Amino acid sequence: MATTPTAQLGPHRVGAGQPLLLIAGPCVIESADHALRMATAIAQVARRVGLPYVFKASYDKANRSSVHSFRGPGLEAGLAILRRVREETGVPVLSDVHEPAQAEAAGKVLDCLQVPAFLCRQTDLLVACGRAGRSVNVKKGQFVAPEKMRLAVEKVRETGNANVLVTERGTFFGYERLVNDMTGLQVMRQFAPVVFDATHSVQYPGGGDVTGGRREFIPLLARAAVAAGIDALFLEVHDDPAAAKSDAATVWPLAELEPLLASLARIHAAAQ
Repeated sequence: MATTPTAQLGPHRVGAGQPLLLIAGPCVIESADHALRMATAIAQVARRVGLPYVFKASYDKANRSSVHSFRGPGLEAGLAILRRVREETGVPVLSDVHEPAQAEAAGKVLDCLQVPAFLCRQTDLLVACGRAGRSVNVKKGQFVAPEKMRLAVEKVRETGNANVLVTERGTFFGYERLVNDMTGLQVMRQFAPVVFDATHSVQYPGGGDVTGGRREFIPLLARAAVAAGIDALFLEVHDDPAAAKSDAATVWPLAELEPLLASLARIHAAAQ
C-alpha cells in the first residue's frame, strides 16, 4: 500500500511515522473561561502522556438538530476566544467553518479549518478553506464512500494547499446509530493522514430533538481505530459532561481522559 502522505498542522507533523496527534476539546465554545480551562487541562494531560495536542471547539454549531439548541458565540466572538486560547496556552486551535465567507477570517486565527461532515462535498467551501493557507481537516460524510474522499482532498490541494487531513466520524447510518468500517481508515490513508473521531462515532442520531449516544463505547472504538492505523484521534472532552451545551451524551469526561490516552499511546507504539 502506498505511503501515507503527511500534513503540517501548526507546529505538528501528522502522518505515517509521526506521533499520534490528539485533537480534543468541548464540542462548542461555552465561554472564554471554560475554553481556556479546558485547553490548559487537556494540554497538561497530553504532555504527560506524550501526545502532540490541538485544541478543538466550535465557534458556531450551525448543524444542531433543533433551532433551539445552543450554537456558540458566533464567528467574531468565537474567533476572539480561540485567539486567546492560542496565545495564552501555546496550543494550536481548530474549529468548524460552515460557509466560504468565513474562511478568510478563520484562517487568520485558526491553525486548522475543519469542514463539517455534511458539507464535505461543497466545492466552494473546500476551496475557500484551502485558500486560507492553514491546514484543512475534512470530516467524511456518512453518505460518502472512503474512496470518494480523495476527491474532496483534491479540491483543497488544487488551491496549492497540501496540508489536508480527513476524519472518519461514522462510516454510515444503520438502525438509528452510526456504524464504523475500519477498513475505510486504510483506504483513506492512501491519499491523506486520517483522523478518527471517537466521540461522534458513538452518536445515536435517530429520534428526539437532541442527538443521543453511548459514551461507554468510545474506548472500544478508539482502541480499534488506533490498532487499525490512524494518524490522529479526535475526542470531544468536557469537565462536566452532564452540563455540556452540545453532545452531552457523547463527550468524554476530562477526569477519565488520561488513562484512556495512555492506553491508546501504548497501542499506537505497538502498532508502528
